[in-house]
Formats: sequence, structure tokens, C-alpha cells
Amino acid sequence: MLAILSIVFVLAYAAIALEHQIKINKSATALIGAGLLWTIYAMMGSDVKLLEEHLGASLMGTAQIVFFLMGAMTIVEVVDAHNGFVVITSRIKTTKLSSLMWMVGFVAFFLSSILDNLTTTIVMVSLMKKLLDQREDRLFFAGIIVIAANAGGAWTPIGDVTTTMLWIGGQITTLAIMKSLFLPSLINLLVPLTVTAFILKGKPVIAPARQEDGRGLTASSFESSLMFFMGMAILVMVPVFKTITHLPPFLGILFGVGILWLVGDLLHGDKTDEDKNHLTIGHALSRIDMSSVVFFIGILLAVASLEHTHILGSLAEWLDKTVGRQDVIVIIIGLVSAVVDNVPLVAASMGMYSMAQYPPDSFLWEFIAYCAGTGGSILIIGSAAGVAAMGLEKINFFWYMKKISGLALIGYFGGAIWYIVEMRLFPH
Repeated sequence: MLAILSIVFVLAYAAIALEHQIKINKSATALIGAGLLWTIYAMMGSDVKLLEEHLGASLMGTAQIVFFLMGAMTIVEVVDAHNGFVVITSRIKTTKLSSLMWMVGFVAFFLSSILDNLTTTIVMVSLMKKLLDQREDRLFFAGIIVIAANAGGAWTPIGDVTTTMLWIGGQITTLAIMKSLFLPSLINLLVPLTVTAFILKGKPVIAPARQEDGRGLTASSFESSLMFFMGMAILVMVPVFKTITHLPPFLGILFGVGILWLVGDLLHGDKTDEDKNHLTIGHALSRIDMSSVVFFIGILLAVASLEHTHILGSLAEWLDKTVGRQDVIVIIIGLVSAVVDNVPLVAASMGMYSMAQYPPDSFLWEFIAYCAGTGGSILIIGSAAGVAAMGLEKINFFWYMKKISGLALIGYFGGAIWYIVEMRLFPH
């Protein structure tokens, strides 16, 4: 049965990768794959109560991420409806794509460390639609944003879900992880940026023409600024909310959406329905790409079935016995996270190694945080940031592999080598 589960997952993964060739929407494939995997798991003769517990836990984890994603996307849509991104775009004066790439890369890197890689990707990819008219340029920038967001999320406890898992589990501490992984993560970004800047050298920024979309009155300068800064403040406060209350991030983001909704209703209360309709949260909710959300649900549930059937745990144990070298094993785990979701991989790693043998802030835990956080950039579906970018810009799997994967790979190894050398020269 375990072999059948593995085969079904591989076939579903292949169908997702070949979406455009076989002309079957990846969301349908993900849902069918998840349904088949859980059905096979149920037919394995597993204890019904245990099966229900596993499915309930998976559903809770999936729902939290999906609700967070929907909340973040809604906030971005509301800010966009109010032309809030003009607050940033009006300050970007460069006419060269290479210069813009450096600016966007660094903004995404540091923004991701404060917010998280998923939210940062949504915000920055949406911003690129306001700055770039050529689709090929936007796709290239989306790829670099994924690399930058994942790199930025790896060196802080709240920037990436896997780093957060290690932080909550006690494997890493805040100051130590920031000190140890800042330079490796920065190198992970700088290497692709340097190559990309050379490729784009001399190319101009082609801005999109302003289009009338038939909507009601546009937001005033005050309204645009207010909704932009409120939206960003809500996103920034989510990790603070989590730290103070110990409640999951999705509740913080939904709380923030409610506040933004209230402010919006008060702000536009004196306008006619026709003029204010496109500025409301209700309209923003209708503009969310639900196909991408459904795809995310399918992928997370499918991977969860592999976690509960211990397939991923067995893979990690096999690596431990076969490879032996700790640094090589963690590098491989990072590469595997480009194919399979990094959350269950890190969860399996946390269960594989004891805290007694590997205390907090040891080489193993910090290197796992780096590799699992940045390895997902190598393939478009290897991270939440990549999946979000894939949905927002309809990025083709093979286009990403051809244009971006190589850049992500050299950045990944660049940062990994730096960290290994750093730990050998200056051990904790």
C-alpha cells in the first residue's frame, strides 16, 4: 500500500508539472490526488479513530494556512483597489530593469523577514503588475521575488513556517538564528541577483499604460495612503499578535481583515453604492484567485497523507543510514523540499533527531532552517511563496525550471557553502 501511495503522489505531481501539456487544471489534479491518497490510506485497514485524528489534524493545518492566504490576498486586493501601491511605485524612479531588480530583491528580502515569505510574495508580485507592462519581465521578477522572499524568511523565526516550527519546538532561538543565517541567506539572494542584473543590463523598464476600468470614483490620496499603511501595519502586526497571544497567525490576519473592513466602511460611508463598491472588502474577496487557493488545499492534504503514513519519515531515516554525513543529509533535505513541501520534511527531521543529542542552536537545526527555507525556491511548487506566485502570474512550471531554477540552485549552494565554512571557522 505504501508503494501505491508513493506512485499515486508521483503521478499527481507529474500531472501538475505537465498542466499545460495535458490541458488539465492543476487544481483538479491536486484535489484528485489528495482524495486518492487519503482513500488508499483509509483502505489500508488503519484504525478509524486514528485516521479521523490524522485527517482532522491535517485539515486544521491546511485550513490555517489557507485562511491566512485568503486574508493576506484580500488585504492586498483592498490596498490595490485604493491605488495604495502608488505610495511605493511613486518613489521608484529607475528606468533600468537591472536597477529595479536590485531594489525589488532587497525589499522582498527584508520585508519577508518582518512579515513572512508568502505575504511578501503576494504583495511584491502584485506590485510588479503596477510597474511592468511586459509579461516576460513580470515573470522574471516574480521568480526573483520567490528566491528573495524565501531567503529573507529563513533567517528570522517568523519569516518562514519551517523556521517558526523549529523556533516553537525550541530547536532554535531568535538572536542565534538571525546572527547565524543572515549572511548565508543574503548570499542566497545576492548570487542570483548578480547574474540577473548582468542578463538585464541595458534593458529599460516598460511601465503599463493607465487604463480606465469602468469602476467608480478613484480613491483620494489620503484614502490610498491610509489603506496602504493600515494594510501593511496589519500584516506586520500578525507575528506580534501571535507572539503576544500565542494564537495562530490566521486568526490575526482575519482579525486584521475585519478591522480594515470596518475602516473602509466608515471611510466610504457617504459615497453611493456604485462609487464605493469596487473599494469594499466584499469586492476584494470576489477578486481572489480561488483556483489557486483550491490547488493549495489539494497539495497540502496530499502531502499530509504521506506524512501520516510515515513515508517521509522513512525517507529521512534512509538518508541518515545511507549518507551518514550530517551536512550532506541536510543539503539533500533542502533539495527534496523543492519537490515536496518542506513542512513535513522539517517535521520528520525534528522527530528524527533528539534535542539531547543536538541541543538548541546546533549546526543541524540552523542548517535545516536554511536549507528547508531556501531549497523550496528551486522549483515553483517547492514553497508557499512559489505556489502563490504561480497562481498570481500563471507561471508555467517548465518556464520557471528553465529560467529561474538554475539561479535558485547556485544561490542555494552559495549560502550553504558559506554557512558550512563559517561554522567550521567559528563554531558555536
